[in-house]
Amino acid sequence: MQVLRIVLPRPLSDTNVAALLLKTTALNSWYQEVTKLKSKYEALQRSQRHLLGEDLGPLNVKELQSLEKQLEGALALARQRKTQIMIEQMEDLRKKERQLGDLNKQLKIKLESEGQSLKTIQGLWSTSGAAAADNSNFALHPSHAAHPMECDPEPVLQIGYHHQYVQAEGSSVPKSMGGETNFIHGWVI
Repeated sequence: MQVLRIVLPRPLSDTNVAALLLKTTALNSWYQEVTKLKSKYEALQRSQRHLLGEDLGPLNVKELQSLEKQLEGALALARQRKTQIMIEQMEDLRKKERQLGDLNKQLKIKLESEGQSLKTIQGLWSTSGAAAADNSNFALHPSHAAHPMECDPEPVLQIGYHHQYVQAEGSSVPKSMGGETNFIHGWVI
């Protein structure tokens, strides 16, 4: 046979009562804190909806004017921040512009100093290599024909197929016509 044991609660001592009261007080303060935070959260949500233009129906004129002032203040702060960012960006761009200008000046000075040495080399080439330039197999751009050692500041790019037109013997078509060129576009072929 089993013996059932019944546990009777011990009588509460003064220390147990004090601990229980402390726990109850702590729980009450936490409950009040949660209640305050919950009401604050709901108020912030309501305010956010109002700022977004939602649920404006129950607001009176004074509340709407207050909301309008808040929005104008926020807009002014946003514009001020935007202006500040744009000014900072402009200052950065001016700084880069000055740096590029300085670099450009340095490159011009370097080019001019190298240009003087290039002119002396060109002078030597023009006196000793004039005959060699006439017999060259490389075609020069028309602007280089008179002064083969001088270069344009910008390169010339010709795109397309360049064929020499050779007239067959006995052909009745003249070799060159007035507005016609020997240039054949690649898409024609």
